[in-house]
Amino acid sequence: MIATALGKTILPRESPRWTWALGAVLAAVPDLDVVGFHFGIRYGDTFGHRGFTHSFFFAAVVAAFLAVALQRRPRVSGRRLFGFFFLALASHGLADALTNGGLGIAFFAPFSNARYFFPFRPVAVSPIGLERFFSSRGGAVLRSEAIWLVLPSLGVFAAATIARGIERERRTGGTRKSGGL
Repeated sequence: MIATALGKTILPRESPRWTWALGAVLAAVPDLDVVGFHFGIRYGDTFGHRGFTHSFFFAAVVAAFLAVALQRRPRVSGRRLFGFFFLALASHGLADALTNGGLGIAFFAPFSNARYFFPFRPVAVSPIGLERFFSSRGGAVLRSEAIWLVLPSLGVFAAATIARGIERERRTGGTRKSGGL
């Protein structure tokens, strides 16, 4: 959600829908690290939960790969794709750093496994596992995320939409093509 709101300021207005869809998928990718539990990788390990896949390095490598692979698609430059994909991936770790539980985020993995949180941590931490998530605890997490993540993202999205409209009006001198009667 955060990346999509910021993408409104990065991607051209006429960006293909696949860019937005891929950004939404990428924002969830860092949590695929939970499969490591099934292979004996501990939470606090470099490749454990909130480790390498939540790092800026991981976000940069995946974003660069996708930007290079997809830059020849029409209407979107590789630099803009990189910026949007990087934000989509990095936003997950940044949002997790606002949570009130866990071991923190390894923003600088694989170079350092030090874990960090932001000083302000208002977001309820989500329980790991579907069964635990679909409980009263999961409902509290969703309410917390709606207040602290979704609403601010919608505000950024609205502000970017208004700013684009103002910029378009400035560029066109307030004239619009109309499909009159």
